[in-house]
Amino acid sequence: MTITRFAPSPTGHIHVGNLRTALFNHLIARKSGGTFILRLDDTDQERSKEEYVDGIKRDLDWLGLHWDRVERQSLRLDRYRAEAEALRASGRLYEVFETPTELDLKRKKQLNMGRPPVYDRTGLGLSAADKDRLRAEGREGYWRFQLDQSRIEWTDGILGDISIDAASVSDPVLIRADGQVLYTFASSVDDTDMDVTDIVRGSDHVTNTATQIQIIQAIGGTPPSFAHHSLLTGAKGEELSKRIGALSLKDLREAGVAPEALLGLMARLGSGVPVGLASLDELAAGFDLSQFGASPTKFDADDLWPLTRERNQALPFAAVADRIAALGVPEAQAERFWRVASQNITRLEDLEAWWQIFSTGAEPQIDPEDAEFVAQAMTLLPPPPYSEASWGAWTTAVKEVTGRKGKGLFMPLRKAVTGQAHGPEMSDVMPLLQVVKARG
Repeated sequence: MTITRFAPSPTGHIHVGNLRTALFNHLIARKSGGTFILRLDDTDQERSKEEYVDGIKRDLDWLGLHWDRVERQSLRLDRYRAEAEALRASGRLYEVFETPTELDLKRKKQLNMGRPPVYDRTGLGLSAADKDRLRAEGREGYWRFQLDQSRIEWTDGILGDISIDAASVSDPVLIRADGQVLYTFASSVDDTDMDVTDIVRGSDHVTNTATQIQIIQAIGGTPPSFAHHSLLTGAKGEELSKRIGALSLKDLREAGVAPEALLGLMARLGSGVPVGLASLDELAAGFDLSQFGASPTKFDADDLWPLTRERNQALPFAAVADRIAALGVPEAQAERFWRVASQNITRLEDLEAWWQIFSTGAEPQIDPEDAEFVAQAMTLLPPPPYSEASWGAWTTAVKEVTGRKGKGLFMPLRKAVTGQAHGPEMSDVMPLLQVVKARG
């Protein structure tokens, strides 16, 4: 059975880059009838917050990316300690004491000598007496995993055949001096214990994957299948910072982006398959990692709005009935209001502005050259209520009195009544109007 996972850190809100990872893993599991795990990487007790845990769940729920179970790394610390002890006993986990300054000096020296800036494994040569002396000096030890310096190879689901010389990679730090287990180690233990079969994540994790393959093998596991999707850039190819708040799912949701728009874009962006609205089942059925390329993928948040408009305008009345009732639209007029307003919105929030026009009247938009004409026309408009025939009857009467016709007749009256140059058919608008401010 296919088992995938999404492993965010609850230290902030999910952004569009996170979503791509979550969505790909969800679609793989959904397509095969497998299991999708939400695994919270919350070992950093200082930065992890329950409010972010709640936010992650809320964002995934909003998108329909429902998980089969939740795991929390903070509840698995005993497992990490046990595996760490086993790695120490086998000689694969060793203690080191270099400070960040010392490591930086070593890297600069290696680069000046034309060598790759790889950790020199000084820690492997420390005796027990050496370690005691360093501790007496006030230093704190932390732990690195000793890589087998051979080639690490796998066939990536997107990038193809990958081969990395482990000798060109520093032995990764797995446990900090304060005892905090780092992602590379905790994730390897979790993926093994939870029988994860497929992992999709960003291409910035390729080197990390190489080290995790060896860690998984060292603790007796079988590495899952890996695939690394391209990273997102801005619309002009610029780096897409994770800290751009407008690209968090929370802010996109609050801005009125439809979840189906976000899913339809993110599931196909960079694949060559046309972007469009589709159900999650449809997206899953057509999902194929081989369709995606390795080149950076351009993301433009403006592309979400046409899809949002398409989705919202296609909604049945039943899907928006409660929202319309909450605006104060009388039940007898609710379906008519939706029919009239729906084709003139992008966000569902835009309905409020239309109801304000109908219920309390729009601020008239009157060009100076039309002021006298509009004033005269308004004397021919009776007070509400109106019917579908009211617009035709009124404009006919105005035409007879003023001689105006065509656009010169209809546009000034539309702008005076609705405050808009464009919108629904006026014969449909008139029955909804409760106030016409231009009447004076």
